[in-house]
Amino acid sequence: MLDCPMQNLKLSHIPLIQYRPIRTSDLEVLEKIHGDLFPIRYESEFFQNVVNGRGIVSWGAVDRNRPNGQNDELIGFVTARTVLAKDSDIEDFLRYDSSRSQQTLIYILTLGVADSYRNLGIASSLIHEVIKYASNIPTCRAVYLHVISYNNPAIYLYKKMYFQCVRRLPAFYFINGQHYDAYLFIYYVNGGRSPCSPLELVKLLVTCAKSGFKTVAAKLWTKEERKPSKWPKSKESGSLLPTKHNRRMSTEDAVSQFV
Repeated sequence: MLDCPMQNLKLSHIPLIQYRPIRTSDLEVLEKIHGDLFPIRYESEFFQNVVNGRGIVSWGAVDRNRPNGQNDELIGFVTARTVLAKDSDIEDFLRYDSSRSQQTLIYILTLGVADSYRNLGIASSLIHEVIKYASNIPTCRAVYLHVISYNNPAIYLYKKMYFQCVRRLPAFYFINGQHYDAYLFIYYVNGGRSPCSPLELVKLLVTCAKSGFKTVAAKLWTKEERKPSKWPKSKESGSLLPTKHNRRMSTEDAVSQFV
């Protein structure tokens, strides 16, 4: 897949972007880009699983017009994996059919683009690759991910691509001794949908308007306070734990991010 050539003021040439699966030869560059973009470090096992396709699917972006023999070197990437819907922590956002126990989801682990290649539509194209992949899996019902609350470019990007922001998760991440909230985004595919129908959503809005938003919010808050939190046990990403001596992250700790 090729993007039309576009000029970027940070580049001395007009890039020609192509998308391809990530290969074993990309290992070193993939580790470097992750290190440059993310505030945490990943275990080598994560990168080995990515480049060898062990439980993780991935796509890389390269610039075919890049000089100095770098025209096949990664300048962007997205990694994802398949999750059983019944084992996920978003089943309450799915109209789940218990008779179809093999329903699956695609969870985006990491997404990033090198700084000099920003604003060229690369991240959007990488996400489209994931959506297309998920749509071609008959059992798949949605693509989903978590975004750290201060990452406004990522939040804007996913909303622009019609992902639904369904929940804010307080203190979901713990990075370098500090807690950060996260947003949960979902993109439904293959007939997947929210448990609430459009009519149910309208009725809920009318009820909120009649009862007063403050009263409803107070009830929801009380309900959430009584409900045991299951987010720290997330099988998709887990929270980021404080690191000592720059501890590397495991595959299970991988977090969705666009920086």
